Amino acid sequence: MSVRPFESIVTEYGPMVLRVCRAVLGPIDAEDAWSETFLSAMRGYPDLDPDANVQAWLVTIAHRRAIDIGRSRTRAPAPVAEIPETARIDGFDPDLWAALAALPDKQRHTLAYRYLAGLPYGEIAELLGGSAEAARRAAADGIKTLRTTYPRESS
Repeated sequence: MSVRPFESIVTEYGPMVLRVCRAVLGPIDAEDAWSETFLSAMRGYPDLDPDANVQAWLVTIAHRRAIDIGRSRTRAPAPVAEIPETARIDGFDPDLWAALAALPDKQRHTLAYRYLAGLPYGEIAELLGGSAEAARRAAADGIKTLRTTYPRESS
């Protein structure tokens, strides 16, 4: 089996990793996490088992980068009273992000890894700790909460 060029990995999985980073961290830190994910992946790619699940491997790296960014956020200066106007992120829904941000971390991460990355509950459980059943429950609880907290336009 020949080794795929790393560029093709970025092309194939880059959008999915960015969606996961946005869901877990929010739009402000997502691009940094995405970049750090692929920098880490590029360093580790030559040693990756050819039969490895690349998607799960990248989500694992993104998860760890999200933890690192979350930790650095707690050490950052306090936010200012007024946020300067920034460019709108393509496809960013502030109401959805507010509803996601209100979820407990485990539910938000489980939803991102399941519905944006497509990981099975067993792999999510390995990432977050716990069992596949607990990951499934966290996803169900998160979806239930989003159904009540995320405003949708009537069709």
